[in-house]
Amino acid sequence: MAAQMWMVCLLGSLLCQVWISAELHPTEEELHPQILYPWRNQGGGIVRVKRDWIIPPIRVLENSKQVPEDLVQIKSDKIFTDVVIYKLEGPGVDQEPKNLFEIDDKTGVIRSKRPLDREKYNSFTLKAFALSPSGERLENPTTIEIVVLDQNDNRPAFTQSQFVGAIAEFSVPGTSVMRVSATDADDPMTENAYLSYSIIGQESFPANAVTKTMFGINNQTGAIYTRDVGLDREVVKSFQLKLQIADMGGMGLTSEGVAIIHVTDINNHLPQFNPALYKLTAEENRQDYEIGRVNVTDRDDPGTGNWEAKYSIKNDPEGNFAIRTDPSTNQGVLRVVKSLDFEAQHEYVLILAVENLSPLSSKAANRPLSTATVLVTVMNENEAPLLREDPIQIVVPESVSPGTLLKSNIAFDPDFSDLRFEISRDPERWLDIDQDTGDIRARRTFNMRSPHVKNSIYTATVKVTDADGLSTMATVLITLKETNDYPPQLFPLSGSVCQDVSRSGSGLVLSAVDEDLSPHAAPFTFEMPDDLSINWTIVQVNDTHAVLRPLVELEAGEYAVTVLVSDSGSPVLGAYAQVNVTVCSCDSFGECKSEAGAIMGSSVGISFIALMVIMACIALLLLLLLLAVAVTACGRRHNIKKGTGLLVGESEDDIRDNVFNYDEQGGGEEDENAFNIDLLWNPHDMPSTPGSYYPGPGVPRCKQPLRKDAPHDLPSPIYPRRPPADPTDIEDFINDGLEAADNDPNVPPYDTALIYDYEGEGSLAGSLSSIASGSSDGDQDYDYLNSWGPRFQKLANMYDPR
Repeated sequence: MAAQMWMVCLLGSLLCQVWISAELHPTEEELHPQILYPWRNQGGGIVRVKRDWIIPPIRVLENSKQVPEDLVQIKSDKIFTDVVIYKLEGPGVDQEPKNLFEIDDKTGVIRSKRPLDREKYNSFTLKAFALSPSGERLENPTTIEIVVLDQNDNRPAFTQSQFVGAIAEFSVPGTSVMRVSATDADDPMTENAYLSYSIIGQESFPANAVTKTMFGINNQTGAIYTRDVGLDREVVKSFQLKLQIADMGGMGLTSEGVAIIHVTDINNHLPQFNPALYKLTAEENRQDYEIGRVNVTDRDDPGTGNWEAKYSIKNDPEGNFAIRTDPSTNQGVLRVVKSLDFEAQHEYVLILAVENLSPLSSKAANRPLSTATVLVTVMNENEAPLLREDPIQIVVPESVSPGTLLKSNIAFDPDFSDLRFEISRDPERWLDIDQDTGDIRARRTFNMRSPHVKNSIYTATVKVTDADGLSTMATVLITLKETNDYPPQLFPLSGSVCQDVSRSGSGLVLSAVDEDLSPHAAPFTFEMPDDLSINWTIVQVNDTHAVLRPLVELEAGEYAVTVLVSDSGSPVLGAYAQVNVTVCSCDSFGECKSEAGAIMGSSVGISFIALMVIMACIALLLLLLLLAVAVTACGRRHNIKKGTGLLVGESEDDIRDNVFNYDEQGGGEEDENAFNIDLLWNPHDMPSTPGSYYPGPGVPRCKQPLRKDAPHDLPSPIYPRRPPADPTDIEDFINDGLEAADNDPNVPPYDTALIYDYEGEGSLAGSLSSIASGSSDGDQDYDYLNSWGPRFQKLANMYDPR
């Protein structure tokens, strides 16, 4: 029946082609010049008229075997009056593609020279001309349209040599898989390009896994879809379909193609532990290492999320273990992430669960997750001592008493071994440690000013060792708390204030420093004793400064003022300080009026200052020279013998040259001479005015030098003036004079004090020379000098030559 239908269709097609050919090939009558006159006018004569009709397209069948073939003949109205030459121009004639058409220049017949191919050129537009023998255009050119008719001369073809698609397993019938496509070079407006798709074969991989037809195709669109149930990836992996494409609605030319359809996996299988029980061992005091692996099986596609396992531990609240997936083997890698302690727990029972990364498909069976049991045994090892605190923190005042317990029970051994303690680093040697108990004690008082104390923290190191030699180093951080150890110190201890108390801003600015740190230092408190608060006062300026000023106008001079300065520590520490204050008259700038101060405080240039210094030096030299002359004159006055005018120094037996000084002690910078001969003058020659000093005849009187270390207005002690009646009491006499001289605040501190008494009238000891003596040497009895000791024997021999 199918063969008969095919024959009927083929006969119908041939009849159609014959009819088209007969219709497109005009008869001789139709080609007669009287039929086609494109230049004929509607009137008469030779006047050219406007063209008012269009020549219909000339249809030519492609691949014609009748070549050359006459297509059409054109005629001009000038043919009866004159000779006409016909010309043809355009694509297919004198333009590419050339030589497809030609025209008979005498008859005007247009014919095809070669078979035409519609797939290359489906139409041609030509220009026909009527020319005179001289080449003059007789008429306007005429357009000739030639249309190439299609034949079914091209087979349809698939756009790809192989189409690849995928379909999920267990997909329902009618599920779209993919779409194939094909093309035909024939005219798409004819049956020659009307395509029809079909599946002519099916092959499964593995072979013969599925025998029933699983896929269908839409013959018009090429869409492939599932036709039946039973797509199981575990049974069949893929299909290969043999496709066919035909034109003319499936009755024409045909071509074949291939489509590969892969069955994709869905997560319809849960992973299963194999085996479900594992026994592993772990080391104590070790972390982040693998202790073993567990295995699972999964029937889903390997390498996909449906196959890759995800493990979890159900009973590990402390997080000692962790498990991850090996992506290449899908095994579970069990690890210890925290150090295990054998003494605390020597065995762990872990419950593991497994599932896939991708969620389970709704088409899978509802089953619980697979689980496995892992028994982990902890292996015991010797452990180093452990610190109860690391670092060891100690807070203690810096003034801690030696022997004070600072820290105890600093370490222990997990294996219950005996421990030995020692100080590993203690740069200041402040600590002691009991080697058996580890008690840390203070060896001596700490010091915040130590270079090893940084930010009030002293760092030491302790070493703890067990019986097997394993040791642990412990850092000891001792935070020192500041204590009030030092009283504040006042400065400056000397200065000057103005005598005029009404002057604003007058006073001596005092400050205090403390070696202690806050809060045992500033603010400071400045006070004065009650007995000095009558004439002086001290005013607090800020936390560290105060101003000392007189309450009343005092005489110019030096004053010793006692000030008490205290800190803010607990307990409060204070210190008394004596401030030497010079009260002086001040200039307009508030400075003491003195030569040096006037010069330095003035605005005089440096040249004038230099001149003043030079003049002061010259005046000082003149003063020294004058003093030297005065001293010389005084010495000569005492060396002249009474009544003779002879100098004592001219005698070979000058007593002064033979006086030796024993056990002399200097008096500092002011005690430059061991013996002052001027003090042996007769008191009758001294002036009666207290405090005056008479250097000798011809020398002006001046004040006695004042002491610089004591006030000048104190009364001098009474010197012993009566010589002892018994020469044996001379030692007590000398000691009394020395004590009086030491306590005299109005004379320089001459420690030698070689002043025994003046010689002269009224002396029970007699005169030592003829100076100021009323009798001659011969009248004196010098035997008593022998009883004074060997030091006076030579003196007795000098005055008693007998």
